Amino acid sequence: MVLRRHELTDQEWELLAPLIPRAVTGRPRVDDRRVINGMVYKIRTGITWRDLPERYGPWKTVYTRFRRYALEGVFTHALQQVQAQADAAGDIDWLVQIDSTVVRAHQHAAATGRKGGTIGRTNRNDHALGRSRGGLTTKIHLACDGRGRPLAIFLTPGQRHDGICAQPLLERIRVPRAGLGRPRCRPDHVIADKAYSSRGFRAYLRRRGIGHIIPEKTDQKRHRHNRGRRGGRPPGFDRDIYRRRNTVERCFNTLKHSRGIATRYDKTAASYEAAVSLASFLLWARSV
Repeated sequence: MVLRRHELTDQEWELLAPLIPRAVTGRPRVDDRRVINGMVYKIRTGITWRDLPERYGPWKTVYTRFRRYALEGVFTHALQQVQAQADAAGDIDWLVQIDSTVVRAHQHAAATGRKGGTIGRTNRNDHALGRSRGGLTTKIHLACDGRGRPLAIFLTPGQRHDGICAQPLLERIRVPRAGLGRPRCRPDHVIADKAYSSRGFRAYLRRRGIGHIIPEKTDQKRHRHNRGRRGGRPPGFDRDIYRRRNTVERCFNTLKHSRGIATRYDKTAASYEAAVSLASFLLWARSV
């Protein structure tokens, strides 16, 4: 098979192929690898579904399969399985970093909010589309391991504050065990910037036994000093460990090499999250 640009390598396909659902009955379907290559090509180039090259088969077949996989969570499951393989090999650095990035929504993605659109019929009502200074935007909240590989993804409208989404994001970390046992959900340590500095979030991390390096906001420092003894001790902060926080920024940079991630073209939150999950899976597949 000739390997073209923006297509799966043999190693990536070997990891993904066992995780693709197969129909037991019905007529023979289009080759799975060709269809998945069409999805990857679309995400990496950002073209419309109708403009897919003919070598991937009918565009509607590729789109219908992608939409079905998005609703069934196939790529999210594939991401968890490749994480499980890495965890079984001791390859995950559980010094977890969290952050978010804002993505502009193309006018085609913004059509869901119009009269007669899909609001109230599928997915969340807002489809993770919000209005901020840049117009219609989506915010990707991401937790990655110490090697810059995504562990959990959470989509919200672009104006949603990072601190509100920190707990739901961490609770999405579920790395299955290779054998018996519950999935691993608790990082060893969490690194985050000042946007996540709040008493509520620090208390949540302490309850779960998770160490954290989060710088204190200036107004929080001033308020603590003004309270004197009642202000309590300052939270611990290791500057050397905090310097590793750039890992999550580099993870975002790698994901945004795909034009379909850097700009949101998908109308629904489920489709866009599936695209981010597939791009994240490919990032993991290159490192295991």
